[in-house]
Amino acid sequence: MQQLRVIISGGGTGGHIFPAIAIANALKKKVREIEILFVGALGKMEMEKVPAAGYKIEGLPISGLQRKLTLKNLSFPFKIISSLLRAKKILKQFKPNIVIGTGGYASGPMLRVAANNHIPTLIQEQNCFPGITNKLLSKRVNRICVAYEGMEKYFPKQKIILTGNPVRQDVMTIVGKKSEAYGFFKLSEAKKTLLVIGGSLGARTINESIAVAVELFTKNNIQVIWQTGKLNYETLQKYESENIKIFDFISKMDFAYACADLVVSRAGAISISELCLTAKAAILVPSPNVAEDHQTKNAMALTDRQAAILIKDSEAKEKLGNCVVGLFKNELEIKNLQTNISKLALHNSDDLIADEVLKLVK
Repeated sequence: MQQLRVIISGGGTGGHIFPAIAIANALKKKVREIEILFVGALGKMEMEKVPAAGYKIEGLPISGLQRKLTLKNLSFPFKIISSLLRAKKILKQFKPNIVIGTGGYASGPMLRVAANNHIPTLIQEQNCFPGITNKLLSKRVNRICVAYEGMEKYFPKQKIILTGNPVRQDVMTIVGKKSEAYGFFKLSEAKKTLLVIGGSLGARTINESIAVAVELFTKNNIQVIWQTGKLNYETLQKYESENIKIFDFISKMDFAYACADLVVSRAGAISISELCLTAKAAILVPSPNVAEDHQTKNAMALTDRQAAILIKDSEAKEKLGNCVVGLFKNELEIKNLQTNISKLALHNSDDLIADEVLKLVK
């Protein structure tokens, strides 16, 4: 095969960006002669994260439609038109063999233009309830890689391949790192450890609920690795102690998972995939501020199988602390959660998706 040329489009959140980078890395391992171009939304985090991962990126002037009535919505049709024109120009200049979409604003115009030009297309849907962009694209694309069973409710059945979600490579290798991880975080191996993660920007409700429960955790000999996100980090630093380790961002997530006996997390698709692959007992607090409440649906896909505990965002301050302490006192329930969540893990997702990409090109 002569040089393979691939466009990967998507972003807006880490949940769309990290799978895109994982797919790119898997393709590079399989194909020696390859050029990959990312296409994102101007001003969004992919414009920083993708170059940091070593890839070129072009930006489209696209943004989402605001759910509330706002003046920003008046410019939406113009942004769509200019993004479609820009996508056409990128397609003409780069001449890709295939275009991949991982969700987010930019993937809509790019995949639509590619499909209209009869270029092979593939989308990767991370959630158990797809976003509107991927629902619309599903009629036009050639292949749809999904992370949950039963997605034929939303997509044409003959196009679906169950692959799971690609996750950060370091998270896959936590076996044998426990002692080193405790040393890294300066924690005791003799105590139970809670890991708190709220996504790359943090989660205010989770942060407030943990702050309320700090005293309760200390009293019950529970130590905490707490990722607050950048927005709340400074105000929460006052809770730092020998038992409570606070970070705006955890760079060594493999160490964090290696230490954790229990995890409190939002219910983003990639977080859930990581929890399944690391077989961690989890309390999920879905964000109510996401499109079509897909985090609640992600969480329920686990709770329906007794693979996680769900606490509503509105009830977290009242219930989260006691739920954590209660679980730590019930080792059998923690073991059951670990066993059940591990059964939902889908391995080697990045490789499986890369194989589908190569099949489409051939």
